[in-house]
Amino acid sequence: MSNTQQITVRVQAMRFEAQGIVSVELVSPEGAELPAFAAGSHIDLHLPNGVVRSYSLSNSPLERRRYVIGVLQDRNSRGGSRYVHEQLRVGSTIQIGAPRNNFPLDETAAHTVLIAGGIGITPIYSMLNELRRMGKSVELLYCARSRKEAAFVDQLVAEGRAQTHFDQEAGGPPDLRGYLASKSAAAHFYCCGPTPMLNAFESICAELKLPNVHIERFAPAEPVVAMQGSEYECQLAKSQKMVMVPAGKSLLDALLEAGIDVDHSCREGVCGSCETAVLDGVPEHRDGVLTKAERESGKTMMVCVSGCKGNRLVLDL
Repeated sequence: MSNTQQITVRVQAMRFEAQGIVSVELVSPEGAELPAFAAGSHIDLHLPNGVVRSYSLSNSPLERRRYVIGVLQDRNSRGGSRYVHEQLRVGSTIQIGAPRNNFPLDETAAHTVLIAGGIGITPIYSMLNELRRMGKSVELLYCARSRKEAAFVDQLVAEGRAQTHFDQEAGGPPDLRGYLASKSAAAHFYCCGPTPMLNAFESICAELKLPNVHIERFAPAEPVVAMQGSEYECQLAKSQKMVMVPAGKSLLDALLEAGIDVDHSCREGVCGSCETAVLDGVPEHRDGVLTKAERESGKTMMVCVSGCKGNRLVLDL
């Protein structure tokens, strides 16, 4: 599923963090340093059952000899989180991809507001600790359906590092509008969590005219149709091939069938592993990774879900 160099790691530890959530510590079997990462990054796990899934890193970027991820057992799991919870064991060796970051942290912000929903705490936890280590001004609102489903919550509360909201205790969801309305527009705002929370966050930030807004999605905002009703041609600059993408077929599938080895994982336009440079043509963006400015530039696209607005694309493949 990937032509990017993979890294062999050993499962050093697995820990129960909250109801339905385990953390997994990964290290080099030789004790070597792992590739550097920044807060907000994630890695792809290439699981033995053939599934590739992306998980955010929750530990400090200063820790070069381990990666720590948090995995929620999804009730609708297609084989990723279920495998981690039910079959992955301490001592197992697996393949991973090098860290990628679609959720970068602006360390120059005068103040940072972090909002996490459920398992969305994983990248946010790394961001919070990194900003605090740097002596930066930061606050965290941590939301979950219940306290028992909130990973890291005891430590965060004990250290006074988080304002919490639990739907079960509060009798309903958080008042994001009220929380955000009191914040300075000069701050940077980050949110990671379930789709309804992210949609509400984006909408409220737009209403309040907050300019510095960053999100990371674990699932698309709405169901994505990766194919389109008309065919187009895709020219590949590196391999000197021309691939026809017929109506009703995704660009990724057309490329794979043509023998082009394209990095991919989620097939939902949210992990960023299939990002490809566009040399000519106008992409039809359907992903949840690129910013508005990146979409308008037309210089890159997620080939797993996106297509073509015209009849021809030229990709750097």
